[in-house]
Amino acid sequence: MTETLPEPEFCPLGVDGILIRFARTLSEAANRRAIGFRDLVSTRALPGVTGAASSLTSVRVAFDPAITDRATLRTRLQDLLTDATAEDISPKRRWDIPVAFGTENAPQLAEAAALAGLTPDQAIAEITAYTVRVIAIGFAPGQPYLGMLPPHWDIARQSELTPRMPNGALVAAVRQLIIFAADAPTGWRHIGQTAFKVYDPDREEAFAFTPGDAVRFNAVSDSALADLRANTDTNGGATCTVLR
Repeated sequence: MTETLPEPEFCPLGVDGILIRFARTLSEAANRRAIGFRDLVSTRALPGVTGAASSLTSVRVAFDPAITDRATLRTRLQDLLTDATAEDISPKRRWDIPVAFGTENAPQLAEAAALAGLTPDQAIAEITAYTVRVIAIGFAPGQPYLGMLPPHWDIARQSELTPRMPNGALVAAVRQLIIFAADAPTGWRHIGQTAFKVYDPDREEAFAFTPGDAVRFNAVSDSALADLRANTDTNGGATCTVLR
């Protein structure tokens, strides 16, 4: 059954922005709508628009007040909402990323699996069987929020912070996965480890992911992960396939 979304809300955001909110709670339909609308705005070259960025359920459109005003831009954006291509139907790219689930590389896998009602082996099987999407990027440069996992993965964050989560860590909470962009504290549980860099300022495209990308994880041994870390030319052994 197709989810019915409310009418989009238009909200002023600073002196040079408009926020278009498609829902107040995260859902697959709202997220796809936000990503699709961001893509559409980015391709239409509307006068005065300087950028568009999506979050979980909304899009911020930035504009140059010297070229256009909020009322004029809002009218043009409302016209775009009727465009059928504003719905993000399928991902443009798919990433396949190796991840190690050994004890040292996944110290909280057993805990997270138990909270989801699974054994560690069942948790690994589910995570590697599902194709998740980049539903948003945030918190740190290039850091992806990946979802959505099945409902039993709606596990809460920890009550206390882990002081340091390593770069490339795969973490889980609230039906989502994250690959950490940098060493940082977190309340999410460490369930795997990659050698993948989601952000590299020395790359031509510093951010590996774009919202809407599909992501699959492939289980590898701890020794294989060590080899991938040693080979810095492969970005952790990840591959990217263009789908459309």
